[in-house]
Amino acid sequence: MTAQTFQPIAARPAPIKTEGLVPWIRTNLLADWKTTLGTLVIGGVLLWLVPQMLSWALFRAAWLPNAELCRVDGVGACWGVVAEKYRLIIFGRFPFEQQWRPLIATVLMVALLMASCARAFWKAWLPLLWVAVLGVFFTLMFGGVLGLSSVETDRWGGLPLTILLASLSLISAFPIALVIALGRRSNLPAIKSFCTIFVELIRGVPLISVLFMASFMFPLFMPQGFSIDVLIRVLVGITVFAAAYMAEVIRGGLQAIPKGQIEAAATLGLSYWQTQRKIVLPQALAMVVPGIMNNFISTFKDTSLVTIVSLYELTGAMGLALNSDADWRPFKIEGYLFIASIYFVFCFSMSRYSHWIEKQVNKSKLH
Repeated sequence: MTAQTFQPIAARPAPIKTEGLVPWIRTNLLADWKTTLGTLVIGGVLLWLVPQMLSWALFRAAWLPNAELCRVDGVGACWGVVAEKYRLIIFGRFPFEQQWRPLIATVLMVALLMASCARAFWKAWLPLLWVAVLGVFFTLMFGGVLGLSSVETDRWGGLPLTILLASLSLISAFPIALVIALGRRSNLPAIKSFCTIFVELIRGVPLISVLFMASFMFPLFMPQGFSIDVLIRVLVGITVFAAAYMAEVIRGGLQAIPKGQIEAAATLGLSYWQTQRKIVLPQALAMVVPGIMNNFISTFKDTSLVTIVSLYELTGAMGLALNSDADWRPFKIEGYLFIASIYFVFCFSMSRYSHWIEKQVNKSKLH
């Protein structure tokens, strides 16, 4: 019997830390010589550009609402234009002394949207809360009751109009898109053809064309003496446009569901709507959360196009505020940066909420 000699195993290198700031920098910024070179070039440009931007935007900026001060040599950004015109930018042409009304209405609407995104408020009474808040919103904006002076919709504008158009159009577009997406996968030729024509027709034209038709062409087909408010026509146009795009996103999720699950549901005796509600739609909608949120963000920004029909939402109100005042007209860049920051806050919030939903969906899959 041959004697065996003990041979120790060579020591293995210690495990490399893969989490934290330093490993992230090593992996993403210094992985190889090309990545390192790109990091150095971009870093050098930022080191040159960022101090100049900060100097222009903060250290040399003029903050007081004084147009003459903004014209002094060496002055950077003129944020005084925001201090001077912010009420016209935010509230549009709403009567100055009554602007507390759109302020309260906007705060209530934003609070409702935030509450609707929290799981603690996903109760049976949430739709009733929406009805109540919308009732208060339109009461404050329209007036004519409770001693409030009446304000026509063509004087609504700024941030309240942007939030109203985006919220109502998206809430109305989602169920329409859901029905259209299911209709495009229907076995009934008439329903499938109608849904296909609807999607292809709406997606084949830009939103400006839809708004133009809703605002100027649609009234021509109405009976003489009958008129629909321009705000309602624009809201319907945006809703139809958003629904067409959202329907295709949802249809992509429906196509990703294996056919075997549907056949298994039929074997168990589930009806079509039971199968869709309990098996197909929960999985399909979870798959397309990023696409749906992308459509939400796009629709929110597309509300800026309603200016062409003389509804001055946030972007249009900013142009109205500066174009009518020659003293502040040269400082449009600061005005656009101001409203861009508002758009960014809302769009970034929707993006982060989308990530949160995806994490919740992934947790449910693990369980």
